[in-house]
Amino acid sequence: MMGSQQLRNSVRGTRRFAAVAAAVVLALCLPYQVAAQAGFNNASGSDRTQLKPGWNMFSPQQDVELGQQASVEAELQVPLLKDSRVDNYLNSIGRRLAAQTPGHKFPYTYKAVNDRAINAFALPGGHIYINRGTIEAANSEAQLAGVMAHEASHVALRHGTNQASKASVAQMPLAILGGLLGGNSTAAALTQLGAGFTVNSVLLKYSRDAEKQADLLGTQILSDAGYDPRAMGQFFETLQAQDRGGNRVAFFNSHPNPDRRIESVNEEVARLGGVQRISRTSSKEFDKIKRRLQSLPATGPSQLQAQQQPQSAPGRPDWPSDRFVSVENSLLRIDYPENWKAYGQAAAMTITPSGGMVNDSSGNQALAYGALVNIYEPQADRYGQQLQGPGFGQVSGMSAEQATDQLVEVLQQSNRNMRVVRRQGSIDVNNQQRGLSTYLSNDSPLQGGGRETNWLITMPHADGLLFIVFTAPERDFQGYERAFQQMLYSVRVKR
Repeated sequence: MMGSQQLRNSVRGTRRFAAVAAAVVLALCLPYQVAAQAGFNNASGSDRTQLKPGWNMFSPQQDVELGQQASVEAELQVPLLKDSRVDNYLNSIGRRLAAQTPGHKFPYTYKAVNDRAINAFALPGGHIYINRGTIEAANSEAQLAGVMAHEASHVALRHGTNQASKASVAQMPLAILGGLLGGNSTAAALTQLGAGFTVNSVLLKYSRDAEKQADLLGTQILSDAGYDPRAMGQFFETLQAQDRGGNRVAFFNSHPNPDRRIESVNEEVARLGGVQRISRTSSKEFDKIKRRLQSLPATGPSQLQAQQQPQSAPGRPDWPSDRFVSVENSLLRIDYPENWKAYGQAAAMTITPSGGMVNDSSGNQALAYGALVNIYEPQADRYGQQLQGPGFGQVSGMSAEQATDQLVEVLQQSNRNMRVVRRQGSIDVNNQQRGLSTYLSNDSPLQGGGRETNWLITMPHADGLLFIVFTAPERDFQGYERAFQQMLYSVRVKR
């Protein structure tokens, strides 16, 4: 293992780089790129648009858990229709659509909401709610199925937790992000994100790009399920006509209207080969359900009331054990002191001693001692130019130095008192992997304030830029440094 003096010498050797690695921690808040993860299979002989989920700090199973908790809150706030015939009808269509929905096989369920506003919403993991006004406004079963396929596409593309993931990094300082990743349950993560069900829930705040993707994937699902895919655009025509007529459509409040929405859907229909010779447009049951809705009265919602109890702040944790154990996730394998614990959510991981996470002055759970691991996928810079230049490794067409440099401003916005103490230097990780090392100073979340040291390591990876942040209060960092070094040199990166 490289000694402390050798480490300092290796870092001291290359100080010409800008202080960019610090920004990696908050790189995740940039607009996600659809090609961030393995995507959906393209149908044979089809020129359909390729769509892939964006970066996400949650696993698909955690989508299900988060959605389940949010659905409990939602059903206390929205007036469910609670009519078994209507719900059974929606789910009969939903099963047909789910059979053609790509990606993780989420347990899709549909419930009708007793609200005459034209709207629908989907929670992570497959809980989908359709307003009775949407059913009443549809002119055919295919149009209703188009709305349902659009919402299922939000689930399949994991837009809700993608938004929550980006929001967590955009809004949370480094220490609070560590507390989020180190949470012991998805319920705690949901609370930390403020991602429960509300009108302004981050789980429902989709971008126009997300809406366009849901339109396109929904059109594909509609066609694959045997419906006339033109129905997607036809329903949007109905909505836009009502909106222009002065009757503001609620759907557009929660689903931002992309440019050329109808044209894009129709272009996707053409890429799919047009309408199949035998395609489903409507059904007798659709007409019966619409007549049934006319006989059902409207009701009002109940109110959600919840209380959260703050956690007491722990004392200073024990020093790291000399005995180490291993943990791995999709990015790497790493050793850590046996008296610490590792918490993982998808590619993200927090490793911390007991008492290493505390409540900050605002009551947020925050990381005071330990390490963070995650991946950042760089993109073109803010001016749309692809970065080029020399560096120790290329990441998406740019050097690793440049890929991290573009995020320094973002880091400082969320960590306003963070400063670079020692600028980027080259460092060998386990004699196999080369990385960049940066030392930073930041406010500590510990009671009484003070400063902490953040030792940031970045490395090129097949999926983007891998980063590790080792954190401890300044007064304790030297005592933890040997353990941090041993952890770093144990890293085995997966490709």
